[in-house]
Amino acid sequence: MARGLLILPAWNEARSIAAVVAECRRAAPGFDVLVVDDGSGDDTARLAAAAGARVVSHPFNLRYGAALQTGYLYALREGYELAVQMDADGQHDPADVAALSAPILEGRAELVVGSRFHPASTYRMPLLRRVGSAWFRLLVRSLTGLRLGDPTSGLQALHRSVLELYATDAFPLDYPDADILVLAARSGLRVVEVPANMRVESGSPSMHSGIRVVWYVYKMTLCVVMNALRPVQRRGREARGGASS
Repeated sequence: MARGLLILPAWNEARSIAAVVAECRRAAPGFDVLVVDDGSGDDTARLAAAAGARVVSHPFNLRYGAALQTGYLYALREGYELAVQMDADGQHDPADVAALSAPILEGRAELVVGSRFHPASTYRMPLLRRVGSAWFRLLVRSLTGLRLGDPTSGLQALHRSVLELYATDAFPLDYPDADILVLAARSGLRVVEVPANMRVESGSPSMHSGIRVVWYVYKMTLCVVMNALRPVQRRGREARGGASS
């Protein structure tokens, strides 16, 4: 089996991080756990390390995208072939790691999105965020042909070829979301979606909550369009001569 890494970007998640790391280690024993402490002012880093995670700390808060990219760079440097990114607040279920990883391990995809919207889901998104998500479903489909039900999900599994793309300057350091799915698809990477479990929020409030949703939709729309226009290098199966992952 390919070496796997769970990437958990964390900022002031002391109340949840130890339990999340412990659950990750139980549910995905074949994966190492990396917590990227994004300049937390609490005991996030210490508690994560005590729970058995590998920890990389930023000297100050660089925001979510930068924390993710630090995880990607770590995974590449340490030779991991597969990474799964998930929230550090307990909203994502580590039991979904196997289903997220399967399409990559079977050579069917390079990027797998965990969808919160499926018949068995009990997750309910606030109205403004539902409208934003619907808009990005339409936008991503129009620009790439991808039929994704949840293009703003942060729960994703990534093949090494995706890590290599996301380690470049093309990766945004504030709101990596639907825009990077467009970038990945245009780069020849195969993107699929699998059902995932979303729990009731137990940690920090969403960075897309309240009136921030309006600003987020505006900014992300611009980013999606930019990534639809930017020149890309083919990185997927086609670029590797059709070889399986």
